[in-house]
Amino acid sequence: MLNHTRVTEFIMQGLFDHTHHQGLFFGLFLCLYTAVVMGNSLIIVAIVLHPPLHTPMYFFIANLATLDIMCSSSVLPKMMKNLMQEKKTISFDGCMAQVFAFTLSGGIELMLLTIMSYDRYVAICHPLRYVNLMTKRICISLAIGVWAVGVVNSVVNTLIMLRLDFCGPNLIQHFFCEIPPVLALSCSSIYLNQVMMILADIFLAMGNFMLTTVSYSFIIITILKIRSSKGKQRAFSTCSSHLLVVTLFYSSIIYTYIRPTSSYSLDKDKLVAIMYTLVTPILNPLIYSLRNRDIKMAFRKISPFAIKS
Repeated sequence: MLNHTRVTEFIMQGLFDHTHHQGLFFGLFLCLYTAVVMGNSLIIVAIVLHPPLHTPMYFFIANLATLDIMCSSSVLPKMMKNLMQEKKTISFDGCMAQVFAFTLSGGIELMLLTIMSYDRYVAICHPLRYVNLMTKRICISLAIGVWAVGVVNSVVNTLIMLRLDFCGPNLIQHFFCEIPPVLALSCSSIYLNQVMMILADIFLAMGNFMLTTVSYSFIIITILKIRSSKGKQRAFSTCSSHLLVVTLFYSSIIYTYIRPTSSYSLDKDKLVAIMYTLVTPILNPLIYSLRNRDIKMAFRKISPFAIKS
C-alpha cells in the first residue's frame, strides 16, 4: 500500500479571476451580507416581539429567516476574507465545518418550504379547519422534526466525508466547501457518499418538491373555483411570494445536486451558488415580510425609526 500525505488545508478557486477588483467585490459583498443579516434579524425580532404575528405562517417565516442567516454566514465571511488574500485557503477542519453548516441549512430549508406550502394549502383550501390543523403544538412539533432530520442528514454526510482520504491535489474548484467539488478531490472511493447524495436527492429534494407541487396543485384548483376576480387575486396574493421563493430555491438545488459529480461545471455552479447563498436570503425578507402590512405595523411599534407610510 502507498503512503499518502493527508491534506491539512484546501486552496479555494475563488469567485472572480480579476484580482484588481477584489477590493470592490469585498465592499459589495460586505454590504449584501450586512443586508442579509439585518433584514432577516429584523424579521425575527418583529415576529418575536409583536403578539399579532404569533401565527403559524410567521412562526415558519422566523425559522426561514434563521436559516437564511445561517446559510449566508457559513459561506460569505470566509469568502470575503479570501477576497483580500493572495492565497485563498481554508483548513481541512474548517472545510468540513462549512460542509456541515451549509448542508444543515439547505436540508432544513427544503423541508421548511414544504411545511410552509402545506400551511398555505390549509389556509386556502380548508380555511375553517385551519385553527385545528395548525395549532401551536403541531407547528412546534413540525419545526422540531424538521430541524432534527436536518441535523441527522448533515451529520451523516459530514461523517462519511471525514472518512475519505485527500492526498492531493487540494484545489477546490469553488469559492466555498460544497459536497460535489470536495468529493472530486478525494483519492479514495466516494461510492458511499454518492449513494447518500442520491438518497438525499430522492427523500429530501424530490420528496419535498413533490409534496410542494401537490400542495400548490390543490391551491390552484381551489383558487380557480373562486367566482370573483377580487377573491382570486386575494387568495393568490397569500401564496405568490412563497411560490416565487420555492421556484428559485428548487431550481438552484436541483441543478447543483441532482446530477452526476462528473458533470460539475465551475462557472455555472458559481452563479447558481450565489443565488442560494446570497440572493435568496436577501429576497426572502423582502418578498415574504417587508412588503407585508402586518410586518410594517410591527416595525412601527418596536422601532421609533420605522417609516409610517
